[in-house]
Amino acid sequence: MKRINYQHLFYFWNVVREESVTRASEKLHLAQPTISAQLAVFEQAVGEKLFYKQGRKLVLTETGRIVFHYADEIFSLGRELGNALEGKASGRALRLSVGVADALPKMLVYRLIEPARHLPEPVQVFCYEDKAERLLSEMSLQGIDLVLSDVPLTPTSDNKAFNHFLGACSVSVFGTRPLAERYRADFPRSLNGAPFLLPTGNTALRRSLDQWFDEQSISPKIEAEIEDSALVKTFGSGGAGLFVAPTTVAEEIERQYNVTAIGHIDVVEERFYAVTMHKRLKHPAVTAILDYARAELF
Repeated sequence: MKRINYQHLFYFWNVVREESVTRASEKLHLAQPTISAQLAVFEQAVGEKLFYKQGRKLVLTETGRIVFHYADEIFSLGRELGNALEGKASGRALRLSVGVADALPKMLVYRLIEPARHLPEPVQVFCYEDKAERLLSEMSLQGIDLVLSDVPLTPTSDNKAFNHFLGACSVSVFGTRPLAERYRADFPRSLNGAPFLLPTGNTALRRSLDQWFDEQSISPKIEAEIEDSALVKTFGSGGAGLFVAPTTVAEEIERQYNVTAIGHIDVVEERFYAVTMHKRLKHPAVTAILDYARAELF
């Protein structure tokens, strides 16, 4: 595609933001057939499909996601330009785009990113959650500055990346007060037959836990296998079972989810990595995150 029609890009951007052609048409005060026709012309110019239908819902293709990412940047700059021309400019914030592997504990992700928000210059953070492998494959295309993951990512021949080890911490077992009172005594042997909420088998933490259970001759009663770490804690706060989480954020977990740590598993560690496209770090927010993780958090 040699030249972008920004009017067509604007229509596409609004359709994605409004999540339907109908709502975008109402917002732009244009007829729905007009928007649909302009989208078709734009797709033809791009040379690939930007949407596919899932029932009555429009879902972005991989190409569509890339186009939307850049469209969001373009029209964000346009708004800044308008503000500057009207004398409302307050200085552009430094953009930090972070990919977060979905297996990571969200509370720990917040702690990792927090130092970037306290730099002398303002920082605007954009977070994208997905599978670690997919985030890596999209780093260069999506302009992601940093991927946070629980496993080191293996660079491919098409996409070189650099792993930065942030640190490791042991895990603790948490539960509601009734569960804690029941299983705290004689820990960890008390966990045999205990109801557990475990991460799915494709995570590094689950593999480590399974090995530890085997070594301790513990057979937990698996109530659920949940991929999203925040959802595990939500189930746990409702009393559905015991769960594990990083010891370094134990106090925050107890306070936020109204649960209690009943014991620590020192030999099971969660390891954390930052992945960048360049070995030499140039982004000040990325440098702040890595320095804080290594010097204080872990």
